[in-house]
Amino acid sequence: MHSAAKPQRRPRAPAPPPTLPAALALAWALSGCVSLRPFAEVRREQGAERFLAIAGQQVYIEQQGRGEPVVLLHGFGSSSYCWRRVMPELARSFRVVALDLNGFGYTERPKDPRSYTREGQERLILSVMDALGIARAHLVGHSYGGGLTLFLAARHPERLRSMVLVDSSAPTYPDDRRSPLARVRPLNALYLRYALRPEFIQKTLRNSFFDASLATPELARAYLDRLRVEGEEDAYYGLTVSNRRPPVAVELGKIDVPALIVWGSEDRLIQPDDGRRAARRLPRATFVAIPNTGHLPMEERPEEWLGIVLPFLASQSEAPCPAAGEP
Repeated sequence: MHSAAKPQRRPRAPAPPPTLPAALALAWALSGCVSLRPFAEVRREQGAERFLAIAGQQVYIEQQGRGEPVVLLHGFGSSSYCWRRVMPELARSFRVVALDLNGFGYTERPKDPRSYTREGQERLILSVMDALGIARAHLVGHSYGGGLTLFLAARHPERLRSMVLVDSSAPTYPDDRRSPLARVRPLNALYLRYALRPEFIQKTLRNSFFDASLATPELARAYLDRLRVEGEEDAYYGLTVSNRRPPVAVELGKIDVPALIVWGSEDRLIQPDDGRRAARRLPRATFVAIPNTGHLPMEERPEEWLGIVLPFLASQSEAPCPAAGEP
C-alpha cells in the first residue's frame, strides 16, 4: 500500500509594501524629534525688554541709536543677528530697528499658517512700526527681506522714506517656494531634522560667502541657535505649504520709492543680473555691486557695505548724516 503524499505548502506571499501614511509614520518614528529650545527659556535669556507684545505674540527686536528710523529685515533662515556688524555704525546717525520675522530668530512662532505668508509678515512689520511709533522709515531688506520690502513698497508706499535691497529675492519668492508636499507634516519633520544641524548651516553659509573661510563653526552655531526654537515645525509648515489663493502681483514699474540695490558681485544664490534688471524696472533705483563678495555683503564686507548704504540713506533723510567712520 502506498502512503499518501504530504500536501505541499504554498509559498507565502510577500508582505505588501506599507501604505504611504504608514511609511511616513515609520519615517517620523525613525527620525526622532528635532531638539528645540522652549520659547519661555529663550525669552528669559534674552530679557523681556527685547520683546514687543503684538496681538498676543512676543516679537524679538533690537534697537540702537536715535534719529530717523531705519528698519532692517533679514533673509530666509536668518535673523536680526545678520546685521550685528553694521548696526552700530548705522546707529550713529539713525534709530535702527532690527526685528526677527515670523518663523525666524527669537520671535515667538505662531501656529496660524497665515502668519507666514507675505501678508502675515507685512502685518508683523507694520505692527512693530506702529508699536514703536514709527510712521515712516527707511527699509533695508536682505534676500527674503528684500522681497518683503518690495511687497510693502508696492502696497504701503506712504510707510517708506526709501528702501535698500541687499541681494534681494523677487517679491514673489515667498509664494514661489511653496509646495503641496509641505502638507505631509512627517516629511517636514524629516527635513528639519536634516537641516537644523550645524553641518548643514555651515555648508549653507559657505555657499553664501565668496570667502568660504568666514563660514566658521561658531558662526553656524550662532545662526542655528536662532532657528532651533519651539514652534519651528509649525513655522516651516506655514512658510512652505501651498496657498489656496493666487498671489498678489507686484509691479516694480509702479513703485515710486527711492531705492538703492546693493549686490555681492559673486553671489551664487541670486545672480547680480537679477538685481540689475530690477534696478532698470524700478523708477528711482540705483544698482551697486561690491566686488569679491557673496550673498551676505553686510556680513562679509561690512565697511564697504556701509560706505555705499550710509550716503544713500543720508541723501534720502531730512537731516544730513556723517559718512562711515567720521566722528
